[in-house]
Amino acid sequence: MSTQEIEIKVPRPGESISEVMIGEWYIKEGQYVAADRNLVALESDKATFDVPSPKGGILTRVLKKAGETALVDEVIGYLQPAEAPAAAAPAAPAAPAAPSTTPAAPAKSGSGHVMPAAERVMAENNLPAGSVQGTGPGGRVLKEDVIRTVSAGPVQVGGSRETRSVPLSPIRQTIAKRLVDAQHTAALLSTFNEVDMSAVKKLRESYKDAFEKKYNVKLGFMSFFVRAVVAGLQQYPQLNAQMSGKSLTYYNYCDIGIAIGGGKGLVVPILRNAENMSFADIELAIVDFAVRAKKNQIALEELEGGTFTITNGGVYGSLLSTPIVNPPQSGVLGMHGIFDRPVAVNGQVVIRPMMYIALTYDHRVVDGREAVSFLKLVKDLIEDPTRLILEV
Repeated sequence: MSTQEIEIKVPRPGESISEVMIGEWYIKEGQYVAADRNLVALESDKATFDVPSPKGGILTRVLKKAGETALVDEVIGYLQPAEAPAAAAPAAPAAPAAPSTTPAAPAKSGSGHVMPAAERVMAENNLPAGSVQGTGPGGRVLKEDVIRTVSAGPVQVGGSRETRSVPLSPIRQTIAKRLVDAQHTAALLSTFNEVDMSAVKKLRESYKDAFEKKYNVKLGFMSFFVRAVVAGLQQYPQLNAQMSGKSLTYYNYCDIGIAIGGGKGLVVPILRNAENMSFADIELAIVDFAVRAKKNQIALEELEGGTFTITNGGVYGSLLSTPIVNPPQSGVLGMHGIFDRPVAVNGQVVIRPMMYIALTYDHRVVDGREAVSFLKLVKDLIEDPTRLILEV
């Protein structure tokens, strides 16, 4: 190792993490990287995070490739400090092409252009388009290519049947383990209801411009549900409790996990003390989480803890699903898509924007009465959102 080379080591992302998987190297060997620009993505069993370059320089060696594992403090590459290379001069414009006298190429079929003689032999042998690999210039399919294919035996008609094996990332392994553990260790039960979203949609439409102008963030549906869930947890504290051995721990605060699709999978960052957050606080926090989740910039401590979770499958078009509790929590609320449906209102059939909501809960901690009542309260508060503001 050159005395000037800098070791790129695996940082310690958290006290409980000793091993990570190498994700994507953003810089290839021999390329320059500026100081503080991300070099490589690392994945632990809880989060994905980037390692920035300590200085500007050339990535001289990569010791651990994508998909390989490394221990905390292990060296995974070397960086040679260097000045930024001078910008390359712009390429001169290409000279105009001379008029071509070459005949137009035949129509493309499959992997390359099919020459007339080859096309005739393919038709005689009932060979489908794309079934012959061309070896002629530019991938052209020649007559001898067709004859060779016919001599090799019957052509397998259909798409590719290739397979590939990809190791599970640490995050996906953890998700899989926790979901299975939840099914095996908790007595999970789900209850459902439906919500008329007319009032919330009307309220958002009336105040969306003023809200965005004042807080520089759009007024979404999630803030209404977070406020409704907080009210429900305060009235039915069993949903905000967790089983620990032979005792129950009740939390006098509401740390609400918001499930967000990240760059490497689902992450659930926490809204700490959501009971003290305004609509604007909630919307700003969620937008921040969503932006950083796509860049794999959610910190590990932002994912730890949580007393209840909200997940919104509606953003992907889900009509109805059964969410799974995030252990050791005792409840999770599932939001779904908003669809116009005929419903009965005061004896009349009308079209309303409706959303199915689902509550999965740990029956060891929560009785059915509390679970159903909690979900009904969430429904009532969303259908009359002024109650969320007046706190009645």
